[in-house]
Amino acid sequence: MMPINSIIISKEKNTLQILKKFEEDNGMIMKIISDTGSITDGIAIIKSTKPDLIFLDILFKDDLFFEMLEQLEFNIPKLVFISEKGNYAVKAFKQNAIDFILKPIDFNAIILAVYKVIKIIEMERSYQNQKINSLNIMNSFNQSNEYVAVSSVDKIELIHMSEIIFCKAEGKYTNFFLLNGKKAMSSRNLGEYSNLLDSNYFFRIHHSYIINLRHIIKISKKDGYFCELSNGLILLVAKRRQDDFNKFIKLKE
Repeated sequence: MMPINSIIISKEKNTLQILKKFEEDNGMIMKIISDTGSITDGIAIIKSTKPDLIFLDILFKDDLFFEMLEQLEFNIPKLVFISEKGNYAVKAFKQNAIDFILKPIDFNAIILAVYKVIKIIEMERSYQNQKINSLNIMNSFNQSNEYVAVSSVDKIELIHMSEIIFCKAEGKYTNFFLLNGKKAMSSRNLGEYSNLLDSNYFFRIHHSYIINLRHIIKISKKDGYFCELSNGLILLVAKRRQDDFNKFIKLKE
């Protein structure tokens, strides 16, 4: 089991110290990737790091923070509230918190909260995998290799492969950049899609990118291999993949 990535939004030094001590003792299950005492900075960190879990030990004057969470383009991280005010639990569970930890904080409360988060994440992933595998089996029965199922926690989209310009790894997520200018984010990693996308047209040019041959406008071989795509983006082919890429392109000529 990979440790879940968490961030802390708190101005309380004691809260930070306790959670970081917990991480030191339980690094196999949880990793703290950032912390801040600012709600605004917290949103920026969430967008850039896409954590699994947010520890919130801060008083909210309004619901703006949670409204901004709802606008994220990826799965909303799990929330665990921490407070010395017992009646703040009502606010916590109103915002779909996984757990509420009442101060003074003890390790047992933290570990119970973290395991609740892990259990829910595992259940969600299991559900996603069941759905995605069912769709892929149906696709194979129909002898069709035209669509790929892109799954997030709350939905599964069937995307026509010809509409995909390229795919980009975003940590454990995958972003699909589409012909209509839109994006679709999947909670599955790029490696899984390497095996699902049509190998006649899709090539992994880099550990972070898979491109669609049908959307290559130009290939430059000066100072390396660069692919210009139909949306204007130029992507570098990793040096160790250049020979395979060259063979791949020649097969299509």
